[in-house]
Amino acid sequence: MQSIDDIYCQARQGSIAAIIQILNDKLADSNIRTRAVLDQGILQLLCEAPSPEQLPQDKVVDRVKALLEGMSPRSIGRVNINGRIVQEQQLLWLDEIKRDPQNQLLWSELVTLQKPNPAVRLWQDMRLPRQRGPYINVPASKTSSGNIGFWRGLIGGVSLCVFLVLMGWVLKDWLGLANGPFANLNNQEQTTPAAAPAPESIDPFAQAVRIAQQAANDGQTASTAAAWLDLASRWQRASDLMAEVPPEDARYATAQERVQAYRQNSSMALQQSEQLQASPEPAAP
Repeated sequence: MQSIDDIYCQARQGSIAAIIQILNDKLADSNIRTRAVLDQGILQLLCEAPSPEQLPQDKVVDRVKALLEGMSPRSIGRVNINGRIVQEQQLLWLDEIKRDPQNQLLWSELVTLQKPNPAVRLWQDMRLPRQRGPYINVPASKTSSGNIGFWRGLIGGVSLCVFLVLMGWVLKDWLGLANGPFANLNNQEQTTPAAAPAPESIDPFAQAVRIAQQAANDGQTASTAAAWLDLASRWQRASDLMAEVPPEDARYATAQERVQAYRQNSSMALQQSEQLQASPEPAAP
């Protein structure tokens, strides 16, 4: 199981699945359950409760906004908060709301999140513990020794380069090699322009397909709530990448179909994670 710090780090990076898990934990005392999906740059957030009295618009909106601003998720600036009575599981709930908002919702309000100062956010991110993946747990001793060795090697290499440069200038002035072979080599280095690195082109379609294929493979062996939560995040990431395919691309129509398919897979994985979290743990023998 992922720790709270890991989930909080994912939420700050913009993971929809992690944001949902944190909101559900914080709003559990009010018997409110949330769902969310990123639609055209706006986070569509659904808040459900058994009765209208448990969903007062002002209190729910203020509390959800405060929680989201505390997480400060990256790339999420506007949130449309929707309130409705609990209904049966709907994988395409956003489509149902858009089709008939008056009969589906009790209320809806669009809010803008206040972003923290960049320096404050950087300081907060630096104070967070190193994020740990749900499947890989590297021993602390190996990680620490690896970091120490890396910095020692880096400092040693820089010191050696500085020493060689200083020795070169001393020998040049002392031996009068201004017109010698070293000067020719220096001139060649100054007149020969360095080859510019070729810009890397990122294909969102291909990247989304790779993420989706890996998520599909891992979904065959997922058995914990954390694993399904990670799968929901990856399916959502694949859907977002497909949405970035430009209309002039020949694969645009296919990409639009996969946006909905991957989003549906993300909702199914999130639903599976919620079911595992809600089920009672077996008693220890």
